[in-house]
Amino acid sequence: MTLVQGEPVKPRRRPIPSCQLSLHRGQIHHDNATSPRRTALLPQWRMFSLARTTQAAIVNPRKDEQGNEMNVEITPRASHRLKEIMSKDSNPNLLLRVTVESGGCHGFQYLMSLTDTSALSPEDDTVFESGDGTGAKVVMDEPSLDLLKGSKIDYTMELIGSQFKIVDNPLATSSCGCGTSFDIKA
Repeated sequence: MTLVQGEPVKPRRRPIPSCQLSLHRGQIHHDNATSPRRTALLPQWRMFSLARTTQAAIVNPRKDEQGNEMNVEITPRASHRLKEIMSKDSNPNLLLRVTVESGGCHGFQYLMSLTDTSALSPEDDTVFESGDGTGAKVVMDEPSLDLLKGSKIDYTMELIGSQFKIVDNPLATSSCGCGTSFDIKA
């Protein structure tokens, strides 16, 4: 094909057969006039609600300098993943510990680990429970909560791996590409 300057190029169009897709009992059915009925099995997908659930501190609630409660949100993906880990380990006392330390490429870095309720400090730690009935719990110490108040704890599945992640931190002004370190407003 030779292109001549000044002449418009007309795209080729393929006729699209009229199709009908239907979902019935975990299978996709595809019908069109030129092919026989085809059935493909669907993988098992879980549906999660995108509705916000409220999380209140269940152990040692804290208030900021203005007297507002310091809370974090646990997304449905994070709470369901924590529930899966608790079930797999046969330990309903597991919590996700989120801490902030100085360091990283932007000044502060998020550190996350699994801990047991027996390792909690009643004076220093604040525990949040997901409001969706999964029993998922997150624990933070007071300095970390002060830097993370108002943020969300999510579970992400990407090509580079799956991880719990802090998203929408209202105090962060910038973060690194991998999302493990951040800088705060002065």
